[in-house]
Amino acid sequence: MVGKIWRAALVAACAWAAATTPGAAQEFPIPGRPLMLMSGFPAGTAPDIYGRLIQPRLQQELGVPVVIDIRAGASGNIGMETAARSAPDGHTMLIATSAMLAINPAVFPRMPVDTQADFIPVATLFEAPNFMTVSTEQRPQFTDCKTVIAAARAAPGRLNYASTGIGASTHLAGAQFGAVTGIDIVHVPYRGGPFAMTALFQGDVDVFFYQTGPVIDFYRQGRVRLLGVTSATRVPAAPEVPTLAEACDLPGFDSTTWYGMLLPSRTPRAIVNRMTEIIMRIAREPEIESRVIAMGFTPAVADGEAMRARLARDVPIWRDVVNRVGARAE
Repeated sequence: MVGKIWRAALVAACAWAAATTPGAAQEFPIPGRPLMLMSGFPAGTAPDIYGRLIQPRLQQELGVPVVIDIRAGASGNIGMETAARSAPDGHTMLIATSAMLAINPAVFPRMPVDTQADFIPVATLFEAPNFMTVSTEQRPQFTDCKTVIAAARAAPGRLNYASTGIGASTHLAGAQFGAVTGIDIVHVPYRGGPFAMTALFQGDVDVFFYQTGPVIDFYRQGRVRLLGVTSATRVPAAPEVPTLAEACDLPGFDSTTWYGMLLPSRTPRAIVNRMTEIIMRIAREPEIESRVIAMGFTPAVADGEAMRARLARDVPIWRDVVNRVGARAE
């Protein structure tokens, strides 16, 4: 009898060990269960656009539905917290910006997650600087970057600029611009890009430092004028638009955001490795890369370890920028 009990206990223990060993994780993907691509920003923003771009290919590769799950708010923190607390089975993946991962910890005194400890980087996808954007209808007098500076100097505190939230790259790009030019330009945060664009078109704000991808179609339609790009080099989608360093005589000005995918920290390594291989292969497909460039982004595909190292470098850099401009969330 004792022997039977011992053998039963041994079988149960072996079964438990097998179930909890990363190499023997539950089947992935789980048949019929969707993969949730989580975005911390509203529909129409870069994470949503890119997610929908690769959605069909991911469905083909994994054989399960892929759903864009938008959890907008708090400069991406709501989406990050939801993703970090999800089951670590590979079925929830976060599309994150470097602003969420590297800037938010400096801006928000109480972060809901540890952006380096609570996630496993899967792959870096692309880079997206911001365009200094004005409405052609509402602000026809702003013909170039220098006309904005002149107007701000003539009436300190009268001009304002929109952002997608406190501490977002769209906020810090404007804050850096104000700091290096010495102008007094007021920050007006919105809950996301679509809301800020609406404010720009209605004339509620003067300028919007918005990411290249979402704004490029408005530019091609003639609805906005692009006065400069915040990166160190011009972007392939609009090579005629100068950098702010060129347009405003601001040598060295550079404010660029990168995007990547992450999984919850407890995800088995086998799943992480598989998703890294699939995501990188899809991201490097010529059709995907050409569409990324057409949308105003710059492909920058790299594996999770390179992403982890980049994030570790960026955290102290952005902390210094945030401290310099005094960007803090209440």
